[in-house]
Amino acid sequence: MEANPASRPRHLMDPHVFTSNFNNGIGRHKTYLCYEVEHLDNGTWVKMDQHRGSLHNQAKNLFFGFYGRHAELCFLDLVPSLQLDLAQTYRVTWFISWSPCVSWGCAERVRAFLQENTHMRLRIFAARIYDYDPLYKEALQMLRGAGAQVSIMTYDEFEYCWDTFVDHQGRPFQPWDGLDEHSQALSGRLQAILQNQGN
Repeated sequence: MEANPASRPRHLMDPHVFTSNFNNGIGRHKTYLCYEVEHLDNGTWVKMDQHRGSLHNQAKNLFFGFYGRHAELCFLDLVPSLQLDLAQTYRVTWFISWSPCVSWGCAERVRAFLQENTHMRLRIFAARIYDYDPLYKEALQMLRGAGAQVSIMTYDEFEYCWDTFVDHQGRPFQPWDGLDEHSQALSGRLQAILQNQGN
């Protein structure tokens, strides 16, 4: 994957926010989601630079009666404003710090979205996965069954996100200790889940 410096989004993520939340060796509770949209043009996926950005989950505030919103649902709320042509085929790519979960119906809402929007494809690259509960494993299987491609982020995806979504001010991506080892271990766990062999 290669980022085009001239087409960077206007609102870039702080480098520390990226490294502390996407680090696949530590667990943070906040979920960040970087996204980009491409359209199919004569068999080739073409990036739509105006439809690229990042967002994160919104914390609940019961004092104001707000129950929060997960990052995946924030993206689904954003889709109508993209004004995508129903006659075109699109591919949405998410780079997400945690895989979609079952709480608040995230995986179910994403599945319903894909079923209702057959002109859209979804690729999910997750830095970490929720896999400590059978229901979370079912969520990943549900997304795969709905046609989403679900993968673990590798060095290439982390570097691409750094170059594309982060205000790095010319500094190259510096991998953290254990990045590759964590990616390989998580990828093995994900494959086992998707093959319905989760431990």
